[in-house]
Amino acid sequence: MSSDFTITDLSQPITSLSDGMEYSGTEDPESLKPRDGLSYVVGTRNQPLWRKTVPQVLADTALHHGARDAAVFPAQSIRWSYSELARKVDDLAAGLLAIGIESGDRVGIWSPNRPEWLLTQFATARIGAVLVTVNPAYRSAELEYVLNKVACKALVIAPAFKSSSYVEMITTIAPELTEAEAGRLSSSKLPFLRAVIVTSADEIPGMLRFDDLLKLAGPAQRLRLDDITAKLDPDDAINIQFTSGTTGSPKGATLTHYNIVNNARFVVGRLNLASEDRLAIPVPLYHCFGMVMGTLGCATVGAAMVFPSEAFDPETALKAVSRERCTAFYGVPTMFVAMLDHPEFRNHDLSSLRTGIMAGAPCPIEVMKRVIADMHMREITIAYGMTETSPVSFQSHCDDPLDRRVSTVGRIHPQLEVKIIDAEGHTVPVDQEGELCTRGYSVMRGYWNDDARTKESIDPAGWMHSGDLATLDREGYCAIVGRVKDMVIRGGENIYPREVEDFLHRHPKVQDVQVFGIPDPRYGEELCAWIVLKPGDDVQSEEITAFCKGQIAHYKVPRHIRFVEELPMTVTGKPQKFLMRERMVEELQR
Repeated sequence: MSSDFTITDLSQPITSLSDGMEYSGTEDPESLKPRDGLSYVVGTRNQPLWRKTVPQVLADTALHHGARDAAVFPAQSIRWSYSELARKVDDLAAGLLAIGIESGDRVGIWSPNRPEWLLTQFATARIGAVLVTVNPAYRSAELEYVLNKVACKALVIAPAFKSSSYVEMITTIAPELTEAEAGRLSSSKLPFLRAVIVTSADEIPGMLRFDDLLKLAGPAQRLRLDDITAKLDPDDAINIQFTSGTTGSPKGATLTHYNIVNNARFVVGRLNLASEDRLAIPVPLYHCFGMVMGTLGCATVGAAMVFPSEAFDPETALKAVSRERCTAFYGVPTMFVAMLDHPEFRNHDLSSLRTGIMAGAPCPIEVMKRVIADMHMREITIAYGMTETSPVSFQSHCDDPLDRRVSTVGRIHPQLEVKIIDAEGHTVPVDQEGELCTRGYSVMRGYWNDDARTKESIDPAGWMHSGDLATLDREGYCAIVGRVKDMVIRGGENIYPREVEDFLHRHPKVQDVQVFGIPDPRYGEELCAWIVLKPGDDVQSEEITAFCKGQIAHYKVPRHIRFVEELPMTVTGKPQKFLMRERMVEELQR
């Protein structure tokens, strides 16, 4: 590993060796209950953890299920078997070696759900390069920050997505691209970046074409692949996922093969997913939901991955499920609602569906009833977790009662420990609120090159502090009841107000600002900003919105902006966001 990666020395009390056993999802309910009346549970340990790397998983699946569909991209008319996927992954992995990418190097990907995303995920793992997933909604300031934070050596980009021109943004940050030889970039603002690889048929100055990279390697690079893979360790970092930070800048949660391989197989195990299943994946691949629970989960059992479109569209998703006879579907509640309410819903045959996952936001019981009845997903599950725990810690079982699947996030996953603590760190009694903490194989290595924030989140005993308020009942079911930190969840996207506040403070007319979430019927929550202007300055809300656009992701731009003379504060000078929230809700209801 690179010497610039610092981690806390974590305790890992639950360990076991892989024996290749499959996780069936069958667990003794009694073993999942809290003991001694305290909010502490331990997942079942009868299924050993795998000591496998990501490329080992793909190689095993290609060996046993080579002829089966691995990936289907209807928009590109692509259908790859597992054998074909493995060959294309090797083509790309060898091509990366040919341009100088080695084990431990960081390779970013900035793209919606495309075939190249899937190949990049498994090709970087094949040679031990660390995949850095960049949110497709990021703008230039965020992109520059994350590439430099982890010293990205190469970046795979789509030419554009929706209203964002990725080519234009990366060229604005690194204008040297226009004169650079492809693969030999030297940029003042991006000093670590050497290669930009674009998924375009057009020649773009300074950039390598993705299709050319697939053909670039010679025999020397191909002969190195198996030797490199054999030397990889399951505990090696393999993925960096950026999450918004409470201190104003995104944090790079660093995950290992061991983290994500095991979490992926336990997630699909709860779904009873097998090689005969076909999973629709409309959720973004840059999230753990897509790339761990989705693609890697399928690879652990040989199931097919179906990608309806680059970004979620309800009608396209309905068509893909119907035409590909999908048996499982992943989504956030708003996706399910959009499909159920689509005027063409009844014209699509969804009878093949059986199971799936709804996560990212609470699910209303009426929505769940419609999903089970009208989408035939009688075995749908709810999952909860965080990027820092690879991601899932709790998940309902396929046969859990309906009320359990909407009022809780299920029971603890195998091989994990969870406790709920009070402000003093003591484990609280069952049914009492406290902060949820997780320990075990799934806890990240740390935040990349950020030891201080790692120690803030992971204590010396190895417990990952989630910041979420939760309760645990006597049967072991967990309910998320609030957030210790003031995170806002808008349409499944996590937003930390401090990051947006820090950005708005850059505006020359802003003296003070507080950002918070308020209820919204469509997105669950919307972002609101209360701004105190500098004396003598005047500005309209449109100017603030324009200041944000193109610099921060669209979902972080406050929907509601109010200019106030002062902010409500405590006697000690702390802003009272709950008062701001109450007043804003009251104002909007008039």
